[in-house]
Amino acid sequence: MNSALIVILAFLLISLYFGIRARQGKQMNLEQWTIGGRSFGTLFVFILSAGEIYTTFTFLGGSGWAYGKGGPALYILWYGSLAYALSYWLLPAVWRYAKKHQLLSQSDFFTKKYNSPALGVLVSIIGIVAMVPYLVLQLKGLGSIVNIASYGSISSGTAIWIGVIAVAVYTTISGVHGVAWTSVIKDTLVLLVVIFLGIYFPIHYFGGFSDMFHAIDQAKPGFLALPDQGMSVYWFISTVLLTALGFYTWPHTFGAILTAKNEKVFRRNAVVFPLYQLILLFVFFVGFAAILTVKPALEGAEVDNALLELSVQSFPHWFVGVIGAAGLLCALVPGSMLLMTSSTMISKNLYKVFKPSASDAQVSNLAKYLVPIVALISLYFTFKGGQTIVALLLMGYSMVTQFFPAIVFSFLKRNPITKVGAFAGIVVGELVVAYTTVTNQTVATLLPFMPQAVQDLNVGIVAMILNLIVTFVVSAFTKKKAAQKELVA
Repeated sequence: MNSALIVILAFLLISLYFGIRARQGKQMNLEQWTIGGRSFGTLFVFILSAGEIYTTFTFLGGSGWAYGKGGPALYILWYGSLAYALSYWLLPAVWRYAKKHQLLSQSDFFTKKYNSPALGVLVSIIGIVAMVPYLVLQLKGLGSIVNIASYGSISSGTAIWIGVIAVAVYTTISGVHGVAWTSVIKDTLVLLVVIFLGIYFPIHYFGGFSDMFHAIDQAKPGFLALPDQGMSVYWFISTVLLTALGFYTWPHTFGAILTAKNEKVFRRNAVVFPLYQLILLFVFFVGFAAILTVKPALEGAEVDNALLELSVQSFPHWFVGVIGAAGLLCALVPGSMLLMTSSTMISKNLYKVFKPSASDAQVSNLAKYLVPIVALISLYFTFKGGQTIVALLLMGYSMVTQFFPAIVFSFLKRNPITKVGAFAGIVVGELVVAYTTVTNQTVATLLPFMPQAVQDLNVGIVAMILNLIVTFVVSAFTKKKAAQKELVA
């Protein structure tokens, strides 16, 4: 056993200890297990949100896209900042409504807002399906991180199994409290590691940041800019818009919102989070530094390993272990929140709907028992899939962003959307996403006769446009029909 593996296992055990210990002194009913009894202050909500935002995607996907895609990777820096600005107004409204009606999940929100259990069931099913690729993303990253950082001492598959067992244990026992405490460890370690690497590599290998970018531009002209076709400026804008709107429509992110003890928490965090987003710059610097220094060149899904490969060739074993531990925690923390949210939605928003006689204790226990089952399902897809980390995330974003119109319009004094309209719009949006994902289609292949600006649009945005059209048409029709019935009555 080398020193890198010892360091990684040490951080895993520390996280497992704090995750389990977090339940002490708490009665773990469903509200306490899922949303912490709505008791988290500004710091804990900040850390919990950061734990979900800065994931394996940030650690490996951001550097991997900088290495493999160049300029288009910068979309990752933009969309978070826009989402944080939106959160200043959106999240307090969501929290107030959820607090007033004692809601525990995103599906509860839709069910109550539109007085439609069917809509709540639909949102649950879509949310769970969307969270599976997000969880797969974390597990794929975990396997790569531990395998490479341990110098092959543990295979990727074995690492994934160990990580899943650990996260299933503390999630089942402590719920969101365990997630919050492991987030504290993760954020501290990731912050130190990423900033150090982002400064060290450009200076060590190139003499400075400007020299690094000059060398890349000389070796790969145009690589640092947006291309004229494909991932062009139109793709960039539509992808930033898609991911910014979908940022808080993830079911597990929605759940984190409900943990806050008051609405002021969100306004304070909205001010700080854009600054925290700057950490991504250091992730990009690592990816850019790897372009001319990692040999042989990485291809396909292997581009996600750029940060790790460069670290292995640059540092002693023990420090690579520290980097690997940071990456490991980037997978465990959001993974636990995804497991918990999926299990809660299956238990409360599916099982309880179809079996209303189930007691609160039965629903709560079922949610906890489902954690390892959902973990095993995600393991199956982890070992079957082959997409890159960013591709997996974008697919999930395309799915959950279809919820955005129904959420936002529900806060208007006169909501123009009916429950039938919301249902129909979401279904159409999801069908477009499903078809394009399964058939590997893009707007360019679907509409080759359209101008390049249209062909380059992110297909998720196209799906949401169709979603909006169907939503408003169906809503107008059903409102008119309801009005006619009232006149007849």
